[in-house]
Amino acid sequence: MDIYLTVKTVHIISSTILFGTGIGIAFFMFCTYFTADVHEKLYAARRTVIADYIFTLPAVLIQPIMGAWLVLEGGYEWTDLWLVITYIIYIIAGICWLPVVWIQIELKNMVMDSVKNTRPLPKRYYLLF
Repeated sequence: MDIYLTVKTVHIISSTILFGTGIGIAFFMFCTYFTADVHEKLYAARRTVIADYIFTLPAVLIQPIMGAWLVLEGGYEWTDLWLVITYIIYIIAGICWLPVVWIQIELKNMVMDSVKNTRPLPKRYYLLF
C-alpha cells in the first residue's frame, strides 16, 4: 500500500468531513431558529456542540498535519502560490470557526437554562443567532 495515497485519502476525507459537518450543523441550527419549541432548539444545539467535538475538531487538526506531510513527501515548495492560498483560506476559515463554536456553546447554554427554568429565551439568544 502506498503511504502517500493513504495520507492523501485521509486528507481528502477529513476535508469532506469538515465541510459536510459545517453545512449540516448550520442547517440544523438554522432550522430550529424558526420553531418556538425550545426542546427542539435544545436538541439541535446539544447535537451541534457534540458534532463539533466529534467531527469538526479532529478534522481541523488532521488537515494541517496531513497537509504538511503531503507537502514534504510530495516535493512541493511551501511557498508555491496554490499552497499559500490554501494556508490563507484555512486561516480565514479558522478565524471564522472559532467564534462560531463559542456562539454555539452560548446558544446551547441559554436554551438549557430556558428549559430548566421554564422561561423564554433571552434576547441575547436571537442576537447571537
